Amino acid sequence: MTELNPMLLALAGTGVTFAATVIGSAVVFFFRGEINPKIQRVFLGFAAGIMIAASVWSLLIPGIEMAEEQGVIGWIPAAGGFALGGLFLFALDHLLPHQHIGSDKPEGIRAHLGKSTMLVFAVTLHNIPEGLAVGLAFAVAADTGGDAVTLASAIALAIGMALQNIPEGAAISLPLKKEGLSNGKAFLWGALSGAVEPIAAVIGVLLIGSITGMMPWLLSFAAGAMIYVVVEELIPEAHLGEHSHSGTAGVMVGFIVMMILDVALG
Repeated sequence: MTELNPMLLALAGTGVTFAATVIGSAVVFFFRGEINPKIQRVFLGFAAGIMIAASVWSLLIPGIEMAEEQGVIGWIPAAGGFALGGLFLFALDHLLPHQHIGSDKPEGIRAHLGKSTMLVFAVTLHNIPEGLAVGLAFAVAADTGGDAVTLASAIALAIGMALQNIPEGAAISLPLKKEGLSNGKAFLWGALSGAVEPIAAVIGVLLIGSITGMMPWLLSFAAGAMIYVVVEELIPEAHLGEHSHSGTAGVMVGFIVMMILDVALG
């Protein structure tokens, strides 16, 4: 196989997910009102389902297989990396000033920031593990010399993350417009919330290049970080209100879509 540049592949993959956030944020130019709460729950559930499936098929299973190929007991880096990823997001959640959509109470270290900035920071938290996961997946593909199956699996992960980033972009730009920002500023902030994904991807590739044998740990780390986001934020927000069937349906559909993408392409 032709030798591939892991950095360029990671940037290309997260470039797709970032573009999806930009597209979603552009909804602010065409949509006057607010997103129907039931539709919002479906979108949140859909994102949760995709991230759960991606954590298993695109990150944990490949990480375990890679560890065993290195002569390491597979579950050790899988469990250790997963726990570290969750702890990392837990720490960020308590340190980074942010405020979730629909909440009046800021979280993290107290800071004199506007509500709009805090809303953007909340979405940025979600995008860190997504960017890391996509970047690592393409780095694995490059490490295998562009193996068709591994590359297809990375592409499937990028498609899955992009699908859930479109409604995520809208979910940040529309509330910002409601807060009083102009369409242009709401779009810009919504789009920029996805810019952290290529940055996280680059960091992941650099870590792989500097620490031999860390790939299984980093894949599991990204999985743990994504599951933390799902359990801490997406699932609870998808079940706000008396009736939660729409959020549950979204989770199921998202999981099925990501599973099909990964199994069919990978």
